[in-house]
Amino acid sequence: MRALAVLAPVVTLALAACSQGETPDQAAPEPAAPEAVLGEVNLSAPLRALGTEPFWAVNIDENGLVYSGVDRPEERAPNVGPEMAGTTAMWSSQTDQGRALSVTLIQTPCSDGMSDRTYPLTARVEIGEEVLNGCAASVDFLMNTDEQGQPAG
Repeated sequence: MRALAVLAPVVTLALAACSQGETPDQAAPEPAAPEAVLGEVNLSAPLRALGTEPFWAVNIDENGLVYSGVDRPEERAPNVGPEMAGTTAMWSSQTDQGRALSVTLIQTPCSDGMSDRTYPLTARVEIGEEVLNGCAASVDFLMNTDEQGQPAG
């Protein structure tokens, strides 16, 4: 028994020395998904696509896509995120009115034809059988530039 009492501290020290620096198997954290960016526009931020003749808009944020227009009922659709392909990003969904909604943003500067503002993206929206062309930008860009495209202030 006395031999065990003498060996116990030695065994304990040896085990402690062997286990230093080792950690239990832990799953490495998954790398964060890269943010979807088109040009310099972060597609994870709230976006707005809009057009004239007829006036329409699609707001895109984490809560969904919201289509609206003059004399048009608002329609909402889930946002499952964009599919990226080179210089385009496309959202495909179905509205709460049962219509197919597709929003394609293209990394090409755009003018709405009614102001001097230049938008960073060109937009194409298909809702039901209708095809609408316009421009797009982050909501932050729209809120912080004037109609001449200058910083608001």
